[in-house]
Amino acid sequence: MGFSPFQAILLFSYVALALGASYSQTDNISGSGFLNAFTYEAIADPTHGRVNYVGASVASSENLTYASGDHFVLRADYKKTLSASGAGRDSVRLRSNKQYTTAVMVFNMRHMPQGCGTWPAVWTVGGDWPNQGEVDILEGVNDQGPNQATLHTNSGCTMPGSRSQTGNAVGNNCDGAVTNNAGCGVKFADARSYGPIFNHQGGGWFAIERTNSFIKIWFWSRAETDIPADVRNGETTVNTANWGTPGAYFPNTSCSLSSHFGPHNIIINLTFCGDFAGQSSVYRASGCPSTCIDFVNNNPSAFEDAYFDFQWLKIYG
Repeated sequence: MGFSPFQAILLFSYVALALGASYSQTDNISGSGFLNAFTYEAIADPTHGRVNYVGASVASSENLTYASGDHFVLRADYKKTLSASGAGRDSVRLRSNKQYTTAVMVFNMRHMPQGCGTWPAVWTVGGDWPNQGEVDILEGVNDQGPNQATLHTNSGCTMPGSRSQTGNAVGNNCDGAVTNNAGCGVKFADARSYGPIFNHQGGGWFAIERTNSFIKIWFWSRAETDIPADVRNGETTVNTANWGTPGAYFPNTSCSLSSHFGPHNIIINLTFCGDFAGQSSVYRASGCPSTCIDFVNNNPSAFEDAYFDFQWLKIYG
């Protein structure tokens, strides 16, 4: 059966809407704007890290967060030797004041935390974990790249073994209860996406597009020459259809994204050791010295480069 011109226009509009390729900017966060858009979470670390998350006043007095022009820095303490029986290393965990569902987020980052024992992450999460899901955009430990993007859900969410992404799947069952909370992860193909290599290249851009049909995550190094102009310039509108194959692609083929993922806050945090970086096999494989906790306790100067430096975060809907 053929379509009338009017029906064809309606069909095209529906397909374009379903793809969600074009988005308009809703949030432009830079410099001191991060301090207004996020709230400090001085909480016990859910991942059992050797960390002491501090509130706004301590972060300010210890210079763990500060803004200057288009720089926003979030870092850990690198001056104190810790008592084995005392609190962990002072650091910061921020949660966005707004929540997001269908959205595109672009993080322009100059530097990420590096060093043995470090576990930095940029992620989004629902209020009822794991029932409203978690999306890890940037994550790694002990300077061992590349970046890994991961979904964590309750039961009934899996990913197809073959899908259109440049990264390599390291697990396709997103149910944390089944995978000991490993989730369904994708290791990026670009070594510049994490750690000292990322920093040496001057950082880059991470982007996520979340819809009810798919979640896509991209990375572009600042050293690349073919960065999409709307990403590079942080333009007021973006078209994800022009961004190429994502590093990680999570379709709704065998996972109802609308039922497994609720409204999400953005989290930016830096912890140490804990359930991931502190696993003895993971820590040893990284070539780091001593044990993770002993190293974090006794080598404050090793964390002078354990900081994020964001140029901006722009969000589109």
